Amino acid sequence: MSASPVQVVVPVYKAYTATKNCLKTLYRHNRDDHVILIDDGSHDQRLSALLAHYVAKASLWTLLINPENMGFVQTANRGLKLSPDNTVLLNTDTLVSQGWLQRLQDCAQLIPDLATATPWSNNAEICSLPKTLSNNPLPNDIDTLARALYQHHQPLYPELPTAVGFCMLVTARAKQQLGYFNEAVFGHGYGEENDYSLRASAAGLRNVLVDNAYVAHIGNQSFTEKGLQPDHQS
Repeated sequence: MSASPVQVVVPVYKAYTATKNCLKTLYRHNRDDHVILIDDGSHDQRLSALLAHYVAKASLWTLLINPENMGFVQTANRGLKLSPDNTVLLNTDTLVSQGWLQRLQDCAQLIPDLATATPWSNNAEICSLPKTLSNNPLPNDIDTLARALYQHHQPLYPELPTAVGFCMLVTARAKQQLGYFNEAVFGHGYGEENDYSLRASAAGLRNVLVDNAYVAHIGNQSFTEKGLQPDHQS
């Protein structure tokens, strides 16, 4: 369990199979952390049952439901506003690894002027590993790769021009100083994390890569349901 306050917010829109796979890994590694699932008006009975199943099993997990689809940006903002603490926004097309959340929190604790933190992934533009700006294959064993990064790599936390939205920690300081995503401009989700990161840099805050953490990224299923491709999908 994480040592300091943090919540994980998972905006959910349809994409049953991806969500099921994501929550399986999230429950395995973070059943004792504060996790908020927000169903953004999916109106899918099978998905509703899946979300309720996990919330019933994990005492610190919460399910919120938007009666109608509000879009990713408004749903993410709803989650960000629920707590003044550090918040991780996690897409449903991800698979988390052992220790991922604690390593993001370690970074936040070490960098007082941090705004956002993004882990390595196989498919996360500038945070892609082993080849950047590429959709690399999923590793055979995500936890083994994550352990290797942690055990054999001293983190440098290199600065990024922008967070990558598949998995990003937003600090309490950033929320207090910058507010939230710009709903009026970015609507259902195109570039909201880039705008937020640029505002952070302009305010003297930092966006960094957590280079000893790893979260796999398959490709955003919720956007695909709408015929959209988010800008943070390679």
